[in-house]
Amino acid sequence: MTHRRLPAYGAGLLFSILFGTSAPVLAVKVSDHLDLGGAVRVRVDEDASRGIHKWGLDTIMLSARYDSDSWIGAARYRFYGKDYPFQYVRRFGEISFAEYAWIGYRFDSSRQLQLGLNQVPFGLQPYYSGTFYETLGNVIGLEDVWELGAKYIQDVGDWNLQAGYYARTAWPGQGTSNGSTYSIVVTPADASVAGGSRNDERGLFVARAVRKLELGNWDGEAGVSAMSSALYNRDTRRYGRRYAYAVHYAGSNGPWGVKLQYARQQMAPRNAGDSRSVSFGGYDGTFNVASRGNFYTGDLSYSIPGKFVGGWITGVKVYGNYSLYDKSQKDFRNSQRFILGTSFSLKALWIAVEWLNGRNDPYLGGSNYAQSAAAGGSNVWRGQFYMNIGYYF
Repeated sequence: MTHRRLPAYGAGLLFSILFGTSAPVLAVKVSDHLDLGGAVRVRVDEDASRGIHKWGLDTIMLSARYDSDSWIGAARYRFYGKDYPFQYVRRFGEISFAEYAWIGYRFDSSRQLQLGLNQVPFGLQPYYSGTFYETLGNVIGLEDVWELGAKYIQDVGDWNLQAGYYARTAWPGQGTSNGSTYSIVVTPADASVAGGSRNDERGLFVARAVRKLELGNWDGEAGVSAMSSALYNRDTRRYGRRYAYAVHYAGSNGPWGVKLQYARQQMAPRNAGDSRSVSFGGYDGTFNVASRGNFYTGDLSYSIPGKFVGGWITGVKVYGNYSLYDKSQKDFRNSQRFILGTSFSLKALWIAVEWLNGRNDPYLGGSNYAQSAAAGGSNVWRGQFYMNIGYYF
């Protein structure tokens, strides 16, 4: 996925974490209800076919969480830059944006309301897979999406019901692109995007219903979701529409876990030119996405119990995920992503190691970034080794 020199304290902290010296204690428990924290992460990218052999600082995150009997809330802000794939900026922090920032009220143990930059309740939550690098659902603006609005949540027996209204996408952060948000959302295209459109998403309505479900020895949930929004085009000054719906299942059987989802996305923009695609953006970039298509994802994981290497390694999990965006436009090449990986804790560090494979995937394999999720890219599979090492405080 996409990214001002690292402050002195950040460099010292990172050195301390990675090489075992005494790191400063930055976590702050302000009260019984308020916690402040964050994370420092580094990443490694290896792709011999493209001559990529990179490692460096990935992210610094600062976060806050409030939790009382009635009032709740959370916020997180992210900083990127200088190291791959954001080597085009001079200093770490030149690219930054809010991930979420919301407050909420619990009416009782089964009902709550959230206001602000909160997660859009569509499909599997909070993520469509157990991988670190997310699925193509993220690329097409369905997975891990946070927008500005209100969300109501209620538990009724075995049911969890959520409904939200989002007036607009997140406020812009800092960066070099129109796509200066954490979430990948409908965004006016940068001038460099051929065939790009200039749409803004407004008035997003979304509803999600999930029921607890037992299938033999599998405990889990099954659910349905639907959303609808307006797409305002800045060039034609006309409104188009965006619709999507999804069905999903998530279950576990001892150490085994599975996630399955199907979604249909239909966008009818009022573009000045080609309406077969809509420009999306996030992580300091914009690209085109096919207006209509079917999305599929399947995820299988296995958690290995026990401790290893003298207790240094714990929480080992292995997993695989496949996702597909099957585009309705006949001459558009479908986008695919396949991930095999493992995650585990090494003392205070959390580590994910993944083999990423993409075909017509804007983020993987050297395909055409601006067009891969729309008309398509090189139409060949490309692989890449990826590792992320994080210290969360």
